[in-house]
Amino acid sequence: MIFNQWYVIAESKEIGAKKPIKITRLNQVLTLWRDLDGKVCCISDRCCHRGVSLSCGCLVDGQVQCPFHGFLFNGEGAVTLIPANGKNAKVPDSMHVKSYSIYENHDLIWMWWGDEDHKTEKPFFFEELSDYSYGSFKDEWNVHYSRAIENQLDAVHLPFVHASTIGRGNATLVNGPVVVMEGDLMTFYVNNIVDDGKSTPLKPNEIADYQKLFHLQFHFPNVWQNFISDKFRIFVAFVPVDEENTVVYVRNYQKLVTLPVFKQLINYFGSLSNKLILNQDKRVVLTQLPKKSELKMDERLIMGDKPIVEYRKRREELKSGKID
Repeated sequence: MIFNQWYVIAESKEIGAKKPIKITRLNQVLTLWRDLDGKVCCISDRCCHRGVSLSCGCLVDGQVQCPFHGFLFNGEGAVTLIPANGKNAKVPDSMHVKSYSIYENHDLIWMWWGDEDHKTEKPFFFEELSDYSYGSFKDEWNVHYSRAIENQLDAVHLPFVHASTIGRGNATLVNGPVVVMEGDLMTFYVNNIVDDGKSTPLKPNEIADYQKLFHLQFHFPNVWQNFISDKFRIFVAFVPVDEENTVVYVRNYQKLVTLPVFKQLINYFGSLSNKLILNQDKRVVLTQLPKKSELKMDERLIMGDKPIVEYRKRREELKSGKID
């Protein structure tokens, strides 16, 4: 995983104030809940006393109570009460577990994975989507999150994996793609056309007015959007669970329809369509080996894979700390 980054780890609706939940993200087993002010708290799921899962406990006055011996943990991971020692007893400073900084906005939960002194004020989001309504769902993939991301940077697969949906038309010849990097934001422009047996694909530097082409964006470490139109976008957060598993959160954002009942119907059917398309991807991506991608691999890439190449290069820079 790339260190010193904000990662989307969940949706807001998954975290409640009645009981803690247990999730694994970035190889860490975590307990999340909301305190009395509604703030999301995130700490290690392993009690520092006897190693019990804290998420099996309950919430008491906005804190997690260990189910084994009743220790109370606050949002900073510190034990505030050891019942066996009495309410007036001082709790040793050593009684604590790791806590994680959380940011909540746009009905998403981000977790800071890195050093606190390197933490930025807030994570990146495609702010223009604030004016859209959305429908959402999540799916679990048995692959490293890098493989799931690369699938959405792949223009070559469309007429084969999605022949019955978004890849209809047999547009197998790929012009470009043109990749533009602005810091941690990647935008790539592509034009797939039917192969007439005479044409050869245009190289990226041969494409005039590439900004007018179909395009997608990815922002490190794990969010992506597809520009279907000015009024319809698809957003995905690729959430790393561990080295071999990913949770994919998919949203279709739209402002075609704004009337409450009708926009909910549009969002619902949009999610159904996205599920169908995503399952077509999943069937293939889950067969890729190895499950995790790297900059240098035993693969023979082609020009149409340029977004994947640029993603791997930037990811390697960020992992190594060689940031522009």
